[in-house]
Amino acid sequence: MLLFFLSATLASAQFYGDPPDDHHPWAVHDNNRPQPPQVTPGKVPGAPPSDAIVLFDGTEASFKANWEHEKKNRKTEWQVIDGAVQCAKGAGTIRSKAQFADCQLHVEWAAPAKVQGSSQGRGNSGVFLMGTTEIQVLDNYNNPTYPDGFAGSVYGVMPPAANPLHAPGKWQSYDIIFRRPIVKDGVVLDEGSFTVLINGVVVQDSTPLEGGGGHRGRSKPRAFPEKGPLKIQDHGNPVRFRNIWYRPLRKRPVEGGTDGKLSVEATTAKRAEIAADLRKDAATKKGKERLLRLLESLCYEVDEEAVSVAEEEGQAFMAGVKAKPEGRKGDVIQVNNAVKYLVKHGRMPSDHEAIGQLKALIKENGWDK
Repeated sequence: MLLFFLSATLASAQFYGDPPDDHHPWAVHDNNRPQPPQVTPGKVPGAPPSDAIVLFDGTEASFKANWEHEKKNRKTEWQVIDGAVQCAKGAGTIRSKAQFADCQLHVEWAAPAKVQGSSQGRGNSGVFLMGTTEIQVLDNYNNPTYPDGFAGSVYGVMPPAANPLHAPGKWQSYDIIFRRPIVKDGVVLDEGSFTVLINGVVVQDSTPLEGGGGHRGRSKPRAFPEKGPLKIQDHGNPVRFRNIWYRPLRKRPVEGGTDGKLSVEATTAKRAEIAADLRKDAATKKGKERLLRLLESLCYEVDEEAVSVAEEEGQAFMAGVKAKPEGRKGDVIQVNNAVKYLVKHGRMPSDHEAIGQLKALIKENGWDK
């Protein structure tokens, strides 16, 4: 019953919403669009979902497998203590062995419980996406500093919209949505963005990168590499980190993604691909199902051969109904609705002979009442 209901629901959704256009290869409510992949969320808030790449799970083995020190000559090492990796003064920055770009990133950190220093000298570190642009880590609990260097700031670019930090020694959670800038031939196609939540509170909302930020100097738009590591900074304070994981994000249209508003060229190519798949599928079917699949392909691309085969199938379909109309009302109404949809959206001429033939067939059998 479930399979029957699902099949009926999917079938009824075709020839339904507005068809593909010059910038959208999919129809509205299009069942040819890929289904979202199933992801199992973590058992508790902040736990990695099933498709996450875990960079640090609290163990020494996880740290050694996924991280490396950036400084070759260093006085000390980052250490794994009680399920957290802790910065040691003089150890320098660490970076992930994995390289990635657009992502959902989760990081938890804690400044020392014993308060020492002030402003930028208190619980200072930072997470650097692609190793280049920083979301500041800083103990700003009752500790003012310059706003674009605050915890949760896009460092040197944008202060956080709020300060939701817990007290020193308590764990803080960062959830970051990162989109890298895309620059081609010197033209900025997308300047990239950060969305950041601290302890569940939004502090950056699709903030443009403006080149990525930095210390003292104002950054300018620039090209980013395809991928880069995650870096965690040694700023001389024993800040601890745990539960670090990321999920790659789907591509944007500007870099080859097929969801959202595409260029005319990309849309045309994708529509042709979808139509070809539908024609291929139609070849495996017979009768009404083959006819409907061919008609569906015309929503994406008007192909002369597909039109010719659809017309042949249409005539055979109507001849079969005329010869034995019993129980065929639903089939005829379904095909008629598909034809009306194609005419409405300019995929079939309004004076096509099949339109009149279908109307006559429906009236002759009293299916219009």
